[in-house]
Formats: sequence, structure tokens, C-alpha cells
Amino acid sequence: MDKLMIVSGSANPKLAEDICSVLKVKLGDVLVNRFSEGEIRLKVNDNVRGKDVFVIQPTCPPVNENLMELLILLDALKRASAYRITAVIPYYGYARQDRKDQPRVPITAKLVANLLTIAGANRVLTMDLHAGQIQGFFDIPLDHLFAINVFVDYISKLRLDNLVVVSPDVGGIKMARAYAKRLSAGLSIVDKRRISPEKSEVMHILGEVDGRDALIVDDLVATGGSLIEAASAIKKAGAKNIYAAISHGVLSGSAIENIQKSQIKKLLITDTIPFKNSKKASNPARIDHPIPLKDGSKIAVLSVAPLLADAIKRIHKEESVSSLFDIVV
Repeated sequence: MDKLMIVSGSANPKLAEDICSVLKVKLGDVLVNRFSEGEIRLKVNDNVRGKDVFVIQPTCPPVNENLMELLILLDALKRASAYRITAVIPYYGYARQDRKDQPRVPITAKLVANLLTIAGANRVLTMDLHAGQIQGFFDIPLDHLFAINVFVDYISKLRLDNLVVVSPDVGGIKMARAYAKRLSAGLSIVDKRRISPEKSEVMHILGEVDGRDALIVDDLVATGGSLIEAASAIKKAGAKNIYAAISHGVLSGSAIENIQKSQIKKLLITDTIPFKNSKKASNPARIDHPIPLKDGSKIAVLSVAPLLADAIKRIHKEESVSSLFDIVV
């Protein structure tokens, strides 16, 4: 492990520290600040020549700042003669722009993949991509992890009554089926019509939810509009308690306040993105255990640091990581 090195940008340093704590290694020293005009100034202070370097940097909001910072850090490591550079991107931004579904629109997820490769990444480690086909956008090895085990371990301890797993749209059926199988639960689907990128309208509920506890599963929650709409429709259909397990808590705009007022009893997210309990918080609030961040909060954060640390250790030792991203369907 003496050749292993972990460095982090400024997107989620706490997650990087937690990963280092699990692996019992020191976090690399990287200087990140800004020039007077706003350009990113970066310097790797530790010697990385011949090292197997893992860069922890989700491309979460502010997306463009964090993405550019990642690209510059990759370039710095490449020019410093690192043996291998793995971009660990727990949350892959621009993933929703994964196909050309309208005239004259870009496929930005592919563009980002190209930028990462050109900048110097030899490998990518990510988690719960918005669309599985994004793996094919890369011409370098990519390991795709899933947060399902982290959520299932927590949900199983709740001993929910006659649980049904709900997919908020048709595209999430595969993920919902995996959760349903792991939890020995029923399966339901929300049939919705998207009015705009941020707003949708529920048309039908496919499956039986009446008198049952419901668990909505998805890969990310941004404004929370679709999630809240789905929870409302499920509640009207007779569901008892409604929970949600979402891998990436973007929670932009007034999402947190809206979720607090919604039919959702508890929203579980992971720490792939730093969570701020309020817009006024000076530092990201985070917990190691899935308990409310403050009294009355409906949001709880579960850590994926042990999962990412295990994957990093296996990649470094050239061991198989298939057991970590194997998902039951």
C-alpha cells in the first residue's frame, strides 16, 4: 500500500478524509484556491511520481467549478508522472444529458467522458450513474458501484409493514426490482408524464400500494418535484408510511423545505454530495450514522466511504471488484 495515494479537490473533502480513515492512509496535500480573476490555482504539494493516485472529486454543485477543478488536478498529476490516475467521481454530473432526444442538443455526458480521458484519467470509479449506458462513453476502464447495500441494510432494520418498492418512473424499474428482490418486497411503478425538466405529472400507479409501507428508490433528487409528486400520488392510492432512498442528494433550490412539507416520512441519501442542512450553513453538515441531522428533519445521510474505500483497495491491489458492483435484478 506504500504506492497508494489519495488526493481530493474541494468538492467533498470530508468524504475523502473518511475514505482515508478507512484505508488508514494519509490524504495527499493539494493546494486549491483562486486567482484574483477567478481562475483555479492548484498545486500538488506531495511527490506523486510512480504512485497509484486516486482523485476524490464528485462533480456536484457548483458543477462547472468542480468539474474544471477535477480536470486541472488530473492534468497536474499526469504531468507529475503519476503511475496511474483513477478519477473517483461518486456523483457524475451532466449524466442526465446522455442522449440526443431533441434536435440540436448536445450529449454532454459523453463530452465530459472525453474531457476526463484527455485530462489524464487512466480509470474512473463512480456510483449509481443516471443511465447505465454512460459507461460506454469512456474509452478507459470504468467501475460502477451501487449504493443498494447501504440502503438495504438500513431499511431492513426498520421492519416495515408489508413493504412495496416504488419506481418513480418507467426508467427506474430495473433499480426498483433489485431493491424489491433484496428486501423481499412488492413492486410498483409510477406512470408519469414529464411537463418540463423539473416538473412532471403522475398519470397512474401500477401495482398495489394500498395499506402498505412504500419505499421510493431513485438515483438522484434535485428540485424534488418528481419525488414529492410521486409520494403524493402513492399516498392518495392508500399507502401508509412513505420512505425514499435516493443515492445522490443534489437538493437544489427549495428542495429541502418542500420535502419537509411533503408526504415523505424519511428521505435517505448518501454522502456522495456534501449535505447542507440549510442555505445559511457555512460548512456542509454530515453524519456517520443514519439519524436526522436536526430535530424534525426528514433527511438522513448514509456514508458510502467504506464502499468506496473497499473498491479503491481492490483496484490498487489488482483484485476483482465485481462483488462490489454486482446488483441483483
